[in-house]
Amino acid sequence: MIQKVIVLGGGTAGLMAALALKRKIPQLHIRVVRSPDIGVIGVGESTTPQFPHFLFEYLGINRKRFYAMANPTWKTGIHFLWGPRKSFDFAFDFQLDGQWKDLSRPNGYYCDDEFDSVNLNAALMAQGKAFDAQENGGGPVVGGFAAFHLFNPSLVKALEAIAAERGIEFVDARITGTTMDEQGVKSILIEDGSQMEADFYIDASGFRSELLGRALQTPFVPYDNSLYCDRAIVGSWDRAGDFIYPYTIAETMEAGWCWQIDHEHAVNRGYVYSSRFLSDDEAREEFLNKNPKAKTWDHVVKFRSGRYRQGWVKNVFAIGNACGFVEPLEATALMVASSQIQTMVDMLIHSQLEPRPQMQALFNATFVESWDHIRDFLAIHYRFNTRLNSKFWTTCRNEVDVSASQALLEFYEENGPTGLCRHLLNSTLGGKTQFGVEGFLVLLVGQKVPYDKRHPVSEAEQAIFRRHCQDNRARARNGLSVAESLKFIKHPDWRWFGDAQP
Repeated sequence: MIQKVIVLGGGTAGLMAALALKRKIPQLHIRVVRSPDIGVIGVGESTTPQFPHFLFEYLGINRKRFYAMANPTWKTGIHFLWGPRKSFDFAFDFQLDGQWKDLSRPNGYYCDDEFDSVNLNAALMAQGKAFDAQENGGGPVVGGFAAFHLFNPSLVKALEAIAAERGIEFVDARITGTTMDEQGVKSILIEDGSQMEADFYIDASGFRSELLGRALQTPFVPYDNSLYCDRAIVGSWDRAGDFIYPYTIAETMEAGWCWQIDHEHAVNRGYVYSSRFLSDDEAREEFLNKNPKAKTWDHVVKFRSGRYRQGWVKNVFAIGNACGFVEPLEATALMVASSQIQTMVDMLIHSQLEPRPQMQALFNATFVESWDHIRDFLAIHYRFNTRLNSKFWTTCRNEVDVSASQALLEFYEENGPTGLCRHLLNSTLGGKTQFGVEGFLVLLVGQKVPYDKRHPVSEAEQAIFRRHCQDNRARARNGLSVAESLKFIKHPDWRWFGDAQP
């Protein structure tokens, strides 16, 4: 029976796992072992709407206190400078997997020319607003479709404080190796010659993957047939009266793309690119030409996209970059981590802290499915982006592997943006994806991927669709910006409905 747990790594993923285990299985003794030589990556981090739910509902963290400690801003979608349109928005609410009752077809059939304000979230994004306003002037309506922009060191500091209060032990130590037995990892070796033992190990050691990759020699499965980018240049600048965007910006670049994450007092920017098509010096020059205010890191971040063959091997469960990584084009890192942590906790509870091989096999099946679905979704961002004709993008359009989504793509190219393609998601992609039909339709319609079965839209139908969009725009005009919303939620009298106790 599992009684003692060691979490190797003190970053976001490890702290999330430790907090989840302590809250849901409080009798466990949990130690977080972190190396003083490995600092926290000082970068902006973008999330999906699942992450606030994980923090506040699953972990029971007090909203008001978290906002005070981590100082997040909000992300209500992704603004894509991508494909043949000037731009399009992936708003975190149903845009294209929906249909107005007074129209004969789903929304996507009416978006050939105009893809703006299809729902209220999209209308708010288009006008730079974060939230709808309460009717009584009482502040923003912060609903379930809002995600976060976070500064990673502030997030880690907040989670550390909460973990310490909840009885999680922290040990600062340099790890020199492991001892192994038939159960997996027997102990981790410390630089001073001592060792620490546990019944269950959470590998949250980042790209090093000390336990899953190095100690257990679990094979790595690369995604290089679908995702070509392998490096990033990161920069930022202090905000000096700049507008705070309520969304992440994803902008097409010569050999990849740039993100922009807006914080209250700073802007974080990064260029994700492929070293096959652009040298580090060329990438830095392009990045700085576009972002002359940016102060960049001295080093280039190198990464490989892919996952390990299993995420749970013997008595080691890996989380975060220790089990897999893809570029942050859809901000999937914390979404995947929170989902996998919840699955692990459920399985430990159901197995009465004695997980058997079939339980682990079930987790590993969902682990593979989850990571591969993200790869397949990101691949269509590259395969159909016609914005630039550089060597990188020409190669992407001709060679990026989208075979896992082929049946869905063929159906779309024949029939257009109908939600009926969800049946192909169910049959070809294992039952569900994190982004659903909505995500695929937004990326296909947003990039104007052509389809044959055109719906002859009458002028009357188009007028009805435009009227709905105009109604959304009119309502969004009364919305609140990020700066306006921050003034409300930082006020001492602001209260979050149903908030957990501090």
